Amino acid sequence: METQIYQSNQLNIKTCARLLQEGEIVAFPTETVYGLGANAFLPDSVKKIYEAKGRPSDNPLIVHIADKTWVDVVADFVPDGAKKVIENFMPGPVTVVLKKKKIVPDSVTGGLDTVAVRMPDSKVALDLILEAGVPVCAPSANTSSKPSPTKASHVYDDLNGKISAILDGGECEVGVESTVIDFTGEKPRLLRAGGMALEKIEEVVGEIEVVRGSTVALCPGMKYKHYSPSSEVFVATADENAVGRMVAFYEKCVSEGKKAVVIAMEENARDFDQNHFYSAGKSYEDYARKLFSLLRQSDDDGYDIVIAQGVEEKGIGSSIANRLEKACGGKFI
Repeated sequence: METQIYQSNQLNIKTCARLLQEGEIVAFPTETVYGLGANAFLPDSVKKIYEAKGRPSDNPLIVHIADKTWVDVVADFVPDGAKKVIENFMPGPVTVVLKKKKIVPDSVTGGLDTVAVRMPDSKVALDLILEAGVPVCAPSANTSSKPSPTKASHVYDDLNGKISAILDGGECEVGVESTVIDFTGEKPRLLRAGGMALEKIEEVVGEIEVVRGSTVALCPGMKYKHYSPSSEVFVATADENAVGRMVAFYEKCVSEGKKAVVIAMEENARDFDQNHFYSAGKSYEDYARKLFSLLRQSDDDGYDIVIAQGVEEKGIGSSIANRLEKACGGKFI
């Protein structure tokens, strides 16, 4: 199979929508990361996603919609709290988990009786889904466990020859996946921190319980190792001594003959060797937008070790901390 890259214009959106209708899988941009989409009502198409990514079959997918009314097409019941999130934050980087209707195949939900739904805040994505005329299920468009793609070139690097098409809409604005809130129990639960700050959602729906772990993959990115480059990742826990520990650990790596690079906030740049320093930007929003791209760059540049600056778990910092923890596999300094 030859993977075609299409620039996002009206004609190419129609072409990619037709591919979805015909049962092919297509990578497309959202405001968070690039997704790998299939017609959510075609089980055979959904299976192609798992095959292309090498993704475990019990890891559920998110159903992307182009209109808020489509929630009722896939969800059996929408509680008041979920309605408030849909009304206030969609389109946007937030996903609601609801009880599913039978029309949604088990291959989409990882065998669960729930469905994750979101409406992306991306004109390209919305135009594509509207043109296809069906909900589009999509995980991130990368090889499973690798850093999520925020550029079309990232998708091509991972999935060239495995998927039909990539719709190139430029670089993603948010850079980390959506926040996932489960509304199927007595109280809403945060399953995954993401591009929408939990504090902002709680202002609308009240307190949300934070799920720290589960033996069942209740949503994407929850059960399995994620977001990891080939380089070995270490994370400095966010405190007043973090930079000092990073400097010492970097020097140790170099003394052992390892090629190491540091990812840190721009304000800390002068503490490190500029030849082996990636700037995470000036804000947590910058860090979130750049993180996956920098992790991929570490592989392109041939580094053995990545030493990343940890962040405080507040606002979008919670989603950065979550991605760093997954990427390092518990290797903190």
